[in-house]
Amino acid sequence: MKAVALIESIVATIGKAAGYLNLLLIFVIVVDVSLRAIFNQTAAWVGELSWHLFAMIFLLGIPYTLQQDRHVRVDLFYEKFSPANQRLVNLVGTLLFLLPWAIVLLFTGWNFAAEALASGEGSPNPNGITSFFPIKAMIPLTAALLILQGIASCVRAYSGQPPEE
Repeated sequence: MKAVALIESIVATIGKAAGYLNLLLIFVIVVDVSLRAIFNQTAAWVGELSWHLFAMIFLLGIPYTLQQDRHVRVDLFYEKFSPANQRLVNLVGTLLFLLPWAIVLLFTGWNFAAEALASGEGSPNPNGITSFFPIKAMIPLTAALLILQGIASCVRAYSGQPPEE
């Protein structure tokens, strides 16, 4: 269970750090709005940076949300199930749906990011962000974290242990 605790610690640390990116996002937006209102100026990279920050917050928050069992679920029966049956649903759902799709996302996201790096892809806008690789690299990173957290969740569900708070 030390491996599970380590995985969950990594996922939690990254998820909480992603939450702090909201402060940076707010700052970027306030600066952009202020520059527009006061000097009637803006730069393409500022708007693009706000989108990239939002994407990072969203992507890096996904594995943490899974860990905290805060994903939206269509709950027709689950809530009425016993804890043992809830763990079984979580285990089967993770094995049949989450892990296979996260693996697909890992490989396709890796190719997507590698193409951006190899081609030097950046913004088509003048004064835009010069490299899209960092934001595209968040996709396979998120997939890898999802896979790790999915494995940790499976181990916890199988062993009957609740997530650590």
